[in-house]
Amino acid sequence: MWQHEAEYPRSTSETLVFDIQIVPLEAHSDDGVSIALFFTDVTRYRRMTVELQSAHRQVETAYEELQSTVEELETTNEELQSTVEELETTNEELQSTVEELETTNEELQSTNDELQSMNDEMRERTGQLDHANDFLESVLGSLRTAVIVVDTELIMQAWNGRADDLWGVRSDEAVGQHLLNLDIGLATDRVRPLVRDVLQGTAPREDPLRLEAINRRGRPVQISVAVSPLTGRESRPDGAIILMDHVDVATSGEAAPEPGAAT
Repeated sequence: MWQHEAEYPRSTSETLVFDIQIVPLEAHSDDGVSIALFFTDVTRYRRMTVELQSAHRQVETAYEELQSTVEELETTNEELQSTVEELETTNEELQSTVEELETTNEELQSTNDELQSMNDEMRERTGQLDHANDFLESVLGSLRTAVIVVDTELIMQAWNGRADDLWGVRSDEAVGQHLLNLDIGLATDRVRPLVRDVLQGTAPREDPLRLEAINRRGRPVQISVAVSPLTGRESRPDGAIILMDHVDVATSGEAAPEPGAAT
C-alpha cells in the first residue's frame, strides 16, 4: 500500500512531506504478520511542484495579460491606420489648397501688376491734372475780372483772386458752397436767372447786367455781371462762368469799364 505526500510537521516553520510504502513481509514464525515501511522524502519535489504550479499560474496570467495587450495593440493599430488614411486625405486636400493658393497668388500678382500700372498712370494723370489746375489758377489769378464758376447745381467750382479782393471771401471758403448761400454784398438771386438761362441752353445776354452791390470795404459799387456757358465734351453746358466787373460811374452818367478790366 502507498500513502502519498503525507505531511509531518517537524517544527512550526518546517513541514516534511513523505511518500510511505507499506510492504508485508513473509513470516517464518507464528509471531504475527510483519510489515516493512519505506519513507521517501518528497519535500523538495512537493516544493518544486508548488513552485511549478505557481509559475504555471503566473504564466497563464501573463499570457492573459499579453493577449489583452495584443488586442489593445490591434485596436490601436486599426486606429492608427484610420488616422493615417485621414492624414493622407488631409494631405491631398492641403495639396489641392496649396495649388489653389498658388493659382490665386499668381492671379493676385497679375492684378497687382495691373494695379501698379494703373497707379502709375493715375499718378501721371494726377500730375497732369495738378499742372492743369496750377495753370488754370494762374490764368484766373491774372485776370482783373472776378471769375466764378458753378456747376449745374449752382455749386461753386472755381473762385479767383479778383473775386476774393472784391467780396472779401477766400477761395477755400467759397468753393463747394451754393451760389445763393454766398455771404457777399451782391444779391445773388438776381444772378440766378442768368445762370439758369445759360444752363438751359439759352444764348447769354449780349449786354452785361448791372447790379448795385457792397464791396468788401463796405462801399456801394456797381457791378457788371455777364454769364457764359461752360461747355462740356457733348456740347452741353456742364456749368456756367460768371464774370463780375467793378463799373466806375462817370460824371456824364455813362459807365466805363475799369482800366485794364477784361471784356
